[in-house]
Amino acid sequence: MLTEQEANKLEAELIAFRRDLHRFPELSNEEVRTAAQIAARLRELGLPVKTGVGGHGVVADLTGKLPGPTIALRADIDALPIAEQTNLPFASEVPGVMHACGHDVHTTVLLGAAALLAGSRDRLAGTVRFIFQPAEESVTGAKRMIADGVLEGVDEIYGLHNWPTLPAGKVSGKPGIFHAATDRIEIVISGRGGHGSMPDQCHDPIVAAAAVITGLQSIVSREITPGQHAVVSIGSIHGGLANNVIPASVELTGTVRSYSDKVREQLPERIERVASQIAAAHRCRAEVNYIHQVHAVINDEQCSRRLRQSAERVVGSENWVEAEPTMGGEDFAFYQLEVPGCFFWLGTGPHENAENAHGLHSPLFVADEACLLTGATVFATLILDRLGIKEEGGD
Repeated sequence: MLTEQEANKLEAELIAFRRDLHRFPELSNEEVRTAAQIAARLRELGLPVKTGVGGHGVVADLTGKLPGPTIALRADIDALPIAEQTNLPFASEVPGVMHACGHDVHTTVLLGAAALLAGSRDRLAGTVRFIFQPAEESVTGAKRMIADGVLEGVDEIYGLHNWPTLPAGKVSGKPGIFHAATDRIEIVISGRGGHGSMPDQCHDPIVAAAAVITGLQSIVSREITPGQHAVVSIGSIHGGLANNVIPASVELTGTVRSYSDKVREQLPERIERVASQIAAAHRCRAEVNYIHQVHAVINDEQCSRRLRQSAERVVGSENWVEAEPTMGGEDFAFYQLEVPGCFFWLGTGPHENAENAHGLHSPLFVADEACLLTGATVFATLILDRLGIKEEGGD
């Protein structure tokens, strides 16, 4: 696709672009500078650009010489409210904000693919749509972009996520269930507050909350078929202001993960029942708000096969890793509800002991930048394999 000299030049440009994004991360729905940098780079490549799609989203189409299908490639662009601790020379300069999930990597990879394909119009039968999506972390960006018509005319869609426990140079995926459905729970346990020295005169919501947290774990261990999968985790507890005062209420928030629609449909009733009845046993009341957020990522069989074939042409079959599904969520799932698609993992970890690398959402997360050109080449190869015009006499 490129000479060694051209590849080295592009890789240096991608590294520089990624480091700039990393130094100036922006949270969901605040990606103003990021979107401007993306749009400027796409225009330099001669592509028509739409901005303000679904918020701060950016979209560009590369239309081939001949008619054919439209294939979308998607990257997310937002950062997280995490204070970076990597001490990298290009560490975040925005206090309390970091690209700890590697969306700067995703963005740069997709721009690299655009750079590789920009001069290939005469070789394509169809259209490539480059989608740079905001607000993935708040799980609102994909839905807003779809509402703004980003999938109009699209036949297939592909996306990736960097994977720090997978060594750089490797690619991983699978057909079928890939990422879990993700939901949020909010539980308020109300009782009767009073002095900590007189618990008999109170209905203690803290003791009730402790019992509820423990009891919720029995849903997965005792109410879900062992062959199925689910997670119920409480992530925050807020209650009380003084050490000697029993508060009137405690607030809990948590995340619920599942693979199958059947299990997902059962979880709200089970969580409400366990929480309310355990709270009642402690003379308290539990109110549960169950919020459906993101569907499971389910990879289309044919798209998965095409992605694997193209990826193996880039990294070699020995560097393709058949994935195990993760309980992590991804709003890429909303695109797959509309059109067939495939989501995959791009290795960004060290070649030695990658399994011990700092994971996503860690303040110590570091990506091996060798992944940038690899990911861009996988995307570009997929497009050329799918839309490339076959020369006469060729296979």
